Amino acid sequence: MDRSHRPRRRRHSPAVIGEPARVYSADDVAPDRSPHSESHSHSQANDPLEQIRFIRQTMESAGSFTLVPGIGQIAIGLTALPATYLASRAADAPHWLAIWVAEAALAMLVAGFAMVRKARAARQVLFSGPAKKFAFSFFPPLIAGLLVTLLTYKAGADLITLLPAIWLMLYGTAVITGGAFSVRVVPVMGLCFFGLGIAAAFTPASWANQYMALGFGGLHIVFGSVIARRYGG
Repeated sequence: MDRSHRPRRRRHSPAVIGEPARVYSADDVAPDRSPHSESHSHSQANDPLEQIRFIRQTMESAGSFTLVPGIGQIAIGLTALPATYLASRAADAPHWLAIWVAEAALAMLVAGFAMVRKARAARQVLFSGPAKKFAFSFFPPLIAGLLVTLLTYKAGADLITLLPAIWLMLYGTAVITGGAFSVRVVPVMGLCFFGLGIAAAFTPASWANQYMALGFGGLHIVFGSVIARRYGG
């Protein structure tokens, strides 16, 4: 018989006489885990509060408009301060109104530029679902403020003194409604603007420039700093 066709015998390692053969299981090759780490991970996986907190944070980050520019808010506040100085030296009410309308247009340009800059830096889509909800909630009160301003200008210079309170309240309303789809600090800023507008409505008209500086200047700088520090530029 040809030796090439003979079956090969398997070689077994010698065993100690009297010692039973050891059968290896998955536990012998699995990494060593301490009881503390296993119990900690098990408790996190089965803790309902941890799961709810994780789900809530995920939904908030996915459904929030996080591109409110903190640095842009600071820049808007800084432009409002010289506007206040110029408005305090205006010859009459129409000139006062023209200064603040120009400041509002400049603020919109600064906010738009800062928002685009933040979206590019964060590599996020500017016109996402949360951004559209923010815009649809933010701009209607601003449009109402523009129409009220035009009607007030046509009605006469005496009613222009009411505009600071109206602007602060309507802008606060816009920030509150738009901030419902943004980070939590944004609607808080809106509430501060709204409260400042209420105060301006029941105080002498000669305080108008101070309220404008405190609101469109001071609040933008303070809350812009908070947004920039917590949520980026």
